[in-house]
Amino acid sequence: MFDQCLYFNTTALARQLEREWADAFKAFGLTAPQAFVLRAVLKQPGLLQRELATQMGISRPTATRSLDTLAEKGLIERRATPTDGRESAIHPTEAAVGMLTALDEASGLVTRRLKSVLGEASFTGTVAQLRAIRNALG
Repeated sequence: MFDQCLYFNTTALARQLEREWADAFKAFGLTAPQAFVLRAVLKQPGLLQRELATQMGISRPTATRSLDTLAEKGLIERRATPTDGRESAIHPTEAAVGMLTALDEASGLVTRRLKSVLGEASFTGTVAQLRAIRNALG
């Protein structure tokens, strides 16, 4: 019935992928979105909150909620920027820095499994197409 529906098929795929990454990050006490936000902060310490939201393709309130939870868990801290006191730079804590390798490995396991199931070319091509669609619609 919905074979040609982009919304239905991408949403169904997103639910399946959410389960994959939720399982991967459960051991860290993080949801998949929280883990990806933390990984972005770990890769770019000092990232501004608005830059993080843009980079992740999420709204600023969604970024705020994820960051609030990560701060409560002691994984990030917000620091006022010298140029604008209303804006925060996000920095990982030492506890978060200690998790980076394990987070990357957990994500890598999921990626390798998906590549194994889909095939390297199909996986890479699908990701590229989805990014192109996101950019075209965004």
